[in-house]
Amino acid sequence: MKVISRHPAPLAPEPREEGWSRRLVGWAAVLTLANVLADVAIGSPMLVLPQLLEHFDTDQAAWLNASAMLAGAIWSPLLAKCSDLYGRRRVLVCTLVLACAGALVCFAAPNVWVFLAGRFLQGAAFGAVFLTVALARQICAPRVAMALIGLVTSGSSVIGIVEPFVMEPVIDLFGPRSVFMAAAVLAAVAALCVRAFIPESPVRGTGRVDLAGALLLGGGLGGVLAYISLGGDLGWLTGGMVALLLAGAAALAGWAFHTLRVDEPVIDLRALTRPILLTLLALVLAAGSFRATLQLVSIVAQVPPDLGLGYGLGDRDAVSILLATPNAGIVVGGVLAGWAAGRYGPALPLLAGIGLGTVATLAMLAGVSTLPTAIACGAMVGMAAGAIGASGYNMATGVATPERQGTVAGLVSVVLALGSVVFTFAGGEVLKASQVPGTLADGAPASSATGVHVYVALAAGLFALAAVPAVLLARASARPRG
Repeated sequence: MKVISRHPAPLAPEPREEGWSRRLVGWAAVLTLANVLADVAIGSPMLVLPQLLEHFDTDQAAWLNASAMLAGAIWSPLLAKCSDLYGRRRVLVCTLVLACAGALVCFAAPNVWVFLAGRFLQGAAFGAVFLTVALARQICAPRVAMALIGLVTSGSSVIGIVEPFVMEPVIDLFGPRSVFMAAAVLAAVAALCVRAFIPESPVRGTGRVDLAGALLLGGGLGGVLAYISLGGDLGWLTGGMVALLLAGAAALAGWAFHTLRVDEPVIDLRALTRPILLTLLALVLAAGSFRATLQLVSIVAQVPPDLGLGYGLGDRDAVSILLATPNAGIVVGGVLAGWAAGRYGPALPLLAGIGLGTVATLAMLAGVSTLPTAIACGAMVGMAAGAIGASGYNMATGVATPERQGTVAGLVSVVLALGSVVFTFAGGEVLKASQVPGTLADGAPASSATGVHVYVALAAGLFALAAVPAVLLARASARPRG
């Protein structure tokens, strides 16, 4: 059956930015502001998690923490497809408005169920990153767009450095739920700035939104990720968690079957070319290694070295330094990778980022017991993560047709989240399997040195595996085209 487009004809292309100018710097600032919202929306409850648990009289910390990210996985397929059909700027503004409304619901929520509904709306902010990537591709010439993507995908990590220091006085003065009011204000400002200053994407796809496919894919991803994220706290084999996993798997199977039967699926599996698939494979492995390494750093930073476990970096005061350093590295790595991609293509900086990540993660074998080494490794792993994220977006959207760049950018975001959740969980299980009871001062268990070293080796192994598809991409990009 022929699909009749209900959309207006493609907009007349406006002159795209061919070089850095005052206007482009302003665009970069606005798009980075939009991406900051995603970090604030996902991470804001972590700053006040104990107070939220007490306020809502619940012990379900995992749901309060992970709900926005899981909602983001559900929102992403729909937002990505809509951006291709209705315009990237329009959908980005709608995304920011949804996130603003969700933050206000969280701020005023009288009970935990209303709070979780607000987090579902707030999770739309997850789409801001890939929407800004797709917009950059449309409003700038390719070489400039690659540098801009490197800046906007990594520049928001600055918030990870300053957020605790900025928000703590606000929380002390206005209470724990003020973090959601701050997120609402930030979302509103970002939406107004995007609407006022960013031009609309000139390229539009045709067809219609495959709503059934978007719901099946988003629901399936949300169910599976929820099982992986929450199973450790709620029980892997409890009835509710098993039902959640089965429902998610069934939804994904239904989506795959549905995709092969419709003309305009939300993600056309048949249109995923070899370069896109290789890029996604490299990203899922590399993202998992980076997040797993960050998790390990936060754990070993709280283990005193005088316990004689063979690792440990001191006390809780080391955590802020060790977590701030990778965020600074992300900014540097992303900006450099975007600059390099504009000159040499994105495949080489992707491979360089993976190589740097492999070396830095292996060096953590010494870093788990030496604070200066751990800080240096954290900075290098952060640089690797920034380079990999920026290069991944550049690589995938660069080989996609302009009409599908929003969908492909959304797929990159989902894959990055999938790798982070799956391999962080796997690393946590490695540490649990090697726990020594009653080791810490409060009687809590701690992992053995063997478990920690195995964890580091596995994280480095993921980076090394990610190098295989990255090498194939680099060789293909270097091959002369006839």
